[in-house]
Amino acid sequence: MRIISWNLNGIRAVLKKGFWDWFNHEQPNILCLQETKAQPDQLDDDILNPPGYTGIWHSAERKGYSSVATFTKPKPLHIENQFLDERFNREGRTILCEYPQFFLYNIYFPNGQRDEERLRYKLEFYDELLDHARTTMQRKPVIIVGDYNTAHTEIDLARPKQNEEISGFLPEEREWVDRYLSAGLVDVFREEHPGVNGYYTWWTYRANARINNVGWRIDYFLVSQDFVSHVDAARIHPDVMGSDHCPISLTLNF
Repeated sequence: MRIISWNLNGIRAVLKKGFWDWFNHEQPNILCLQETKAQPDQLDDDILNPPGYTGIWHSAERKGYSSVATFTKPKPLHIENQFLDERFNREGRTILCEYPQFFLYNIYFPNGQRDEERLRYKLEFYDELLDHARTTMQRKPVIIVGDYNTAHTEIDLARPKQNEEISGFLPEEREWVDRYLSAGLVDVFREEHPGVNGYYTWWTYRANARINNVGWRIDYFLVSQDFVSHVDAARIHPDVMGSDHCPISLTLNF
């Protein structure tokens, strides 16, 4: 089973940048998309439910903002997207699918850069989602994938010293990633590539950052410790263009 996750920074924009060629070539079993920035009534049927897939959408109340989607070949046993507090639900950041072997969370974590209030909102989102995941993990293993909007350690961004006081690399944000790992989750990409820098998933559009690989690794697969034995590979795909993020993938064996 192959799962791919990608923050598109607008699905309607990326559809004009070769998305279908990429998607038809990859044909993942499950595709988790973040920041689709679209309501279902703004999209054509071919993207709402791509052939061979079930399309699951959770859109923000505010048009053109946030929002996530999951395309899945295997039919989930259960689907849920309104499982956090309403102030989080209304921003369209969560989809939870249950499969026979695991639960899959597709999550677009908030960005905290706007102001202190928004940073607090982000940290409270981390808190509430982790509480939910802890309960879910008691039933079967979980995979939490998406744009976490936080670089965990200094090797997860190109310029850590210059960003120590920037949201996305603040100590209190990085501590929340620690809490997720302490709860029994494993950053499987870092497990496979310990101590190695230069692997990033997001680059600003400014100053040729992507060409120069001045980026941040803020998109992760976190997997229950007791499920890591089923992970064959965790990969980052920086050559795939169309967004300021690149896709990440997880290959599982059963």
